[in-house]
Amino acid sequence: MRQERVGILGIGQSAFKPRRDDASYPDLVREAVVLAMADAKLDFEQIEAIVYSLSPDAMVGIGNAERLGVDAVGARNKPFLRINTGGATGISSVISAYYHVASGACDVVLTAGADKVGECGDSQTVLNKIWDPSYERQLPLGTINMLAMSAVRYMDRYGMTQEDMARVTVKNRKHAARNPNAHLRKEVSIEDVMASRCISWPIKLMDCCPQSSGGAAMVLASERYIRENHLDAVWITGLAHCAETYWLGDRMASNPVADHADAFALSRAFDRAYQMAGITDPRTQIDVAELYSPFSNTEFHAIDAAHLCERGESVQLMREGYFELGGKVPVNPSGGTLCTNAIAVTAMVRAAEVALQVWGRAGGHQAAGARRGVASGNGGDHQIFGTMVIEA
Repeated sequence: MRQERVGILGIGQSAFKPRRDDASYPDLVREAVVLAMADAKLDFEQIEAIVYSLSPDAMVGIGNAERLGVDAVGARNKPFLRINTGGATGISSVISAYYHVASGACDVVLTAGADKVGECGDSQTVLNKIWDPSYERQLPLGTINMLAMSAVRYMDRYGMTQEDMARVTVKNRKHAARNPNAHLRKEVSIEDVMASRCISWPIKLMDCCPQSSGGAAMVLASERYIRENHLDAVWITGLAHCAETYWLGDRMASNPVADHADAFALSRAFDRAYQMAGITDPRTQIDVAELYSPFSNTEFHAIDAAHLCERGESVQLMREGYFELGGKVPVNPSGGTLCTNAIAVTAMVRAAEVALQVWGRAGGHQAAGARRGVASGNGGDHQIFGTMVIEA
């Protein structure tokens, strides 16, 4: 089986908003697809397969909801595959599209999806049903208090404070203010974050991601196809998945290799992606990062897992501006998941934003001189992780 180098040819994103009453799910997907196809300078006839990025059916309200998207993405009479790995769905979809090409099965593949999180009724009611019904769901355990417990543990191990969490929100909101596609674009202060109401201590309202509506799409192609057709691209040089145990109780302090303060499976996924890309010192070799961090505290252990610093050192470096635009390694220059979260494509946007950065096409939130970046996605009860290295 031949191994193809795989490039990113085209990117399309909606301007993400709290609601899109003017557009259905297929409309939002099509909106992003049209932008990505124009960016790639291709026609639908050249797309050989489609990977559809879609969150759980309960979020859509239609059983087997991928069927609704077939026409919107031009998949009639073509291979069509739906991906769902929770919050990691978007990056899992890009990884699946990558392997369609790298395996030699296809030369050009489209991956696309959309979500209307704020319009599904009560997304937390849907998401909180991922837990084991016999034990953990009865605690009650949910997607927010799960990561609040992680925050408490990170505080205990590494000295993170609530003000440190607020610094993440302030940084990402400042970045999002420069990104026309971001949902939350209003800058805030540490005092604003600290004054917002408590959701699950120490997580406050402004420490939480929003519920966003919008779509995203990417076009991937083989190096041979790109060269023969004289197309412009950036390159996926490393990627990986890694899963954690389902049981949150097995990730507590009694487990020396799965402390809930840290993200060990995410760290392993980064290790594998770096090995594939030939990266030996991420701290000096990575220029920019888009890390899936739906709550302010989770950005710290995502930075640690990406080996952009020593474990726990991210707290002090955040205080020093190390991860801001203009700093040594900008993290989430788009504003990240903390400012935009259309679940089905949130992790795809992480990859798309890194591609734009190393392409030099990120506009007002461009990281100066970025040539190599990393993206990540987290899914389920912080259980399934995807990582990617993208280079110019």
